[in-house]
Amino acid sequence: MTTIVMSSEHPPYHQQEEFRLRSQKLQEIRSLGIEPYPACYRPSHTALSVTEMFGEGPMGHSEDASAGVTPNVVIAGRVVLFRAMGKNAFLQLQDGTGRLQVMCNRELTLFEGFTPNEAIANSLKFLEKKIDLGDILGIEGHLFRTHVGELTLYAKKVTLLCKALLPLPDKHSGLADKGTRYRKRWLDLIAHQDVMKSFHTRSSIMRQIRYYMEHLGYLEVETPVLQNVYGGAEARPFTTHLNAHNQDMFLRISLEIPLKKLLVGGIERLYEIGKVFRNEGIDRTHNPEFTMLEAYAAYLDYTDGMRIVENLFETIALKLLGTTILRLPVNAASEEPQEILVDLKTPWKRMTMKDAISIYGGHEVDLYSDEKMAEILLQKGCDPKKVQGKPRGNLIALFFEEFAEEHLIQPHHIIDHPIETTPLCKLHRQPKEREERLVERFETFIMGREMCNAYSELNDPELQRSLLEAQAKKREQGDEEASPMDEEFLEAIAQGMPPACGFGIGLDRLTMLFTGAASIRDVLYFPIMRPGE
Repeated sequence: MTTIVMSSEHPPYHQQEEFRLRSQKLQEIRSLGIEPYPACYRPSHTALSVTEMFGEGPMGHSEDASAGVTPNVVIAGRVVLFRAMGKNAFLQLQDGTGRLQVMCNRELTLFEGFTPNEAIANSLKFLEKKIDLGDILGIEGHLFRTHVGELTLYAKKVTLLCKALLPLPDKHSGLADKGTRYRKRWLDLIAHQDVMKSFHTRSSIMRQIRYYMEHLGYLEVETPVLQNVYGGAEARPFTTHLNAHNQDMFLRISLEIPLKKLLVGGIERLYEIGKVFRNEGIDRTHNPEFTMLEAYAAYLDYTDGMRIVENLFETIALKLLGTTILRLPVNAASEEPQEILVDLKTPWKRMTMKDAISIYGGHEVDLYSDEKMAEILLQKGCDPKKVQGKPRGNLIALFFEEFAEEHLIQPHHIIDHPIETTPLCKLHRQPKEREERLVERFETFIMGREMCNAYSELNDPELQRSLLEAQAKKREQGDEEASPMDEEFLEAIAQGMPPACGFGIGLDRLTMLFTGAASIRDVLYFPIMRPGE
């Protein structure tokens, strides 16, 4: 058996020498009357269940297994290691849960397709000559322990389930490139079991979210991905064309607008988990296609939202880890592994945006003129397009991003944002904050990353119209991320939306938090990649 290191310099797969050799083996297998791609197989166990059930218990030796007096097991998986040792051959079989060692014996292992009389002469030889790394086998046999104590399956019957016509790349030299691992995620999953674990964690997080939301009385809904008018965030959309109506359509940039329409319709607690698309930059926390949880509850406000969100995070931690403390890696120049402890135990710290700028950034923005703030931001290296001519509220928000955000390692709810940061949020109820044109919004930060965005939702139809008109004007002036007018949404608000709290959580970033991933690409099955990257 051989492995070949694959690279981008190789010819197309069907022109590779290894493909030709394996195709020849496939024809030889078929000539023996063996079906290389049977329709089904019925494993009784997985590698993980075998380990959990028998890994620590007493077990017989190979003689007991050959006599059939130890536990019987049927498993299926991919051959990832193989070595022949005299009258025996040992292989590692890998399924979606882990690996199990298998021993095949020249005298007692029967390959499916051979008669018992042929088995002694042909079965092990067949395995050595016709089976390659990457092939998928079914193994039936009995468990035993080797002389070094390793749990092993003594193969009585072997069935070929899939003949692989291309080799697996070498784990260390053939699949080290991150770009290859992201683009060919199937190979990454085979070669790196920790990656498989991360995606199991992602699935568990989704499941816990649904349990939690259902417990609170939220109804899960689905809304359109294709929209006539996009909105709910400041972002550039992806545009497509609907041939049936001869009209341009947009992939949604947010779940917010249709969910609020359903809130008007009388669904008083609702949420959606769905894909959102924003035609923007790509970095370690941004991918143009990502997954959001958005939820709305009538008669609640942003203070209720803070409790719901932090309790959700705490619940997930306790269900997944049995503790609220996360041990997360820290990027550092030191060769010694470093980690930081983040405690998700509620209640979380609440802090106004201005206080965060003062405490973590050392700037008292109330003492600065607009011109002074712009000067400081430009000196910091901010994009002039984001600074010059912008309202005071946007400058304050930029100060927060530049000077405070990275310091929010432990969970923080940053509250009371300038109204310029969102056109869909209710003005603050307190006179002083209302006079400053602050809104009842909070953003949740952990490890210096935004994890949640939430408001007391604006339901004043007149104020909502004026704010969206301001957005439309910004768009006319060249701001490509400003939202267009949405008359149908304004009509729905005018027909009466109850006071409500809404929140949105990026589930990819949430998975990054619970897996300790350094990049959003590590928690997406297929992240967006540049051609040839």
